[in-house]
Amino acid sequence: MQKYKIAIVGATGFTGSELVRLLVNHPAVEITAITSESRAGERFSDVHPHFEGICDTTLVKAAEVIDENTDLAFLALPHGVSMDYVKRFSRHRFKIVDLSGDFRLSTPDVYEAWYPKTHIFPEGFKTAVYGLPELYREQIVSARLTANPGCYPTSAVLALAPLLSAKMTDPQRIIIDAKSGVTGAGVKPGAVNHYSNVNDNFKAYGISTHRHSIEIRENAEKLCGSEAAVQFTPHLLPADRGILSTIYARPAAEVSDEKLRRTFSEFYESAPFVRLRSSPPSIKQVRGTNFCDIYVKYDQLTGNIIVISVIDNLVKGAAGQAVQNMNLMLGLDETLGLNQVPLQP
Repeated sequence: MQKYKIAIVGATGFTGSELVRLLVNHPAVEITAITSESRAGERFSDVHPHFEGICDTTLVKAAEVIDENTDLAFLALPHGVSMDYVKRFSRHRFKIVDLSGDFRLSTPDVYEAWYPKTHIFPEGFKTAVYGLPELYREQIVSARLTANPGCYPTSAVLALAPLLSAKMTDPQRIIIDAKSGVTGAGVKPGAVNHYSNVNDNFKAYGISTHRHSIEIRENAEKLCGSEAAVQFTPHLLPADRGILSTIYARPAAEVSDEKLRRTFSEFYESAPFVRLRSSPPSIKQVRGTNFCDIYVKYDQLTGNIIVISVIDNLVKGAAGQAVQNMNLMLGLDETLGLNQVPLQP
């Protein structure tokens, strides 16, 4: 099998670590460069000691990634930083999967309204493809720049897509109550992920202002073909990884549990990483994997459709989905290297 040459730009965070974990044994790729501006010259396993003897690659500066032998580069960089690298790399032939939010939204104006940053490469919006394979597989296959979705939007949009596409729900009355493990806040220490603030605690944050709100809403509007109103509230769990989203939607026509199950089953018939569950799933049931587990139920008492969706925020919500996108962009089976079994307990 041909080995594609892969670079990972940004190695010190959780996402960079997860990318290496998934790619180090991938049968069709070779990691040729891992970068860090602050720790260049050190080994990757110095930054992430659990890779000792598994990946001891010496970290380099990102400028050294510009190599015409590279087939694809992952950008595991913060929002507002990735766009500079996409602009810098735009003259080169290799493909890019960007894990930041810099190209996920519809226009530079929408981006600047939700992110405190002037966009320096608006041209990228013309070619960027939103990297949710279950919805945009054909576009991803031919993409040069794929914008990997946010973790919360992945969980929420996959839960809503069958309903919105079939016009089974009122797009003006969607409520998303989502909870994430602390790794969603990133690797840098701060008040939000300080042990004493997270342990034995549970809280909402970003109420009505979280930047993933617009990402969810834009995707909802694409799916239903009309304006959507999405009430999205994220919460911080005292757990290291995982997202559980509970979605409440009003039916647009008469529904039943049987009709809902049939609609979801048909919609995801060709989606290898979406599992439709017969009982409500938990985050440990997808831990360490690229699965999104979904449970749907009609509540006759309230008249609401309830959808529960769980993912691992670092895998299907970040690095795993990025590898899935890479597989499609390189013409590989999209499941290659992503057949991990969930870690439970």
